[in-house]
Amino acid sequence: MAGLVRPRHGRMLGGVCAALAERFGTSTNTMRVVFLVSCLLPGPQFLLYLALWLLLPGEKTATAAW
Repeated sequence: MAGLVRPRHGRMLGGVCAALAERFGTSTNTMRVVFLVSCLLPGPQFLLYLALWLLLPGEKTATAAW
């Protein structure tokens, strides 16, 4: 099982929904809709999104070997 990282491609804001979609095997649009619908329910969804944005590492780029 690979670690959870925010991908460089396919993200809109911070890449949290794209990372979760990759982890759970769904499309990024489906994960975004799930997040938006969950915002209609009471709870700390925005705070959780911000925390994941800060805590999840970004995907590393491939660097050329010298």
